[in-house]
Amino acid sequence: MTMLSFRSDRDHADRLAAWAERLDIGRSELLRRAVHKYLTQLDSELDAGKWRELPLSEAEASLAEIAEWGPAEDWSDWA
Repeated sequence: MTMLSFRSDRDHADRLAAWAERLDIGRSELLRRAVHKYLTQLDSELDAGKWRELPLSEAEASLAEIAEWGPAEDWSDWA
């Protein structure tokens, strides 16, 4: 792992400490999770832009019709 260090408002630091205590995890773990979640969100927004720029080909889109078929057989009586 790489060490990150940054300055923060006192209010943010206090809220971070309070949430870490509530969740029974360390402040570093809470920050790691928050950074991971935010970076994942940013990556997904970037991916959405790529999908708009490069839509599915006709062959790729044809698979969507198959996905709508549902199960090939009725397995509900197995429950």
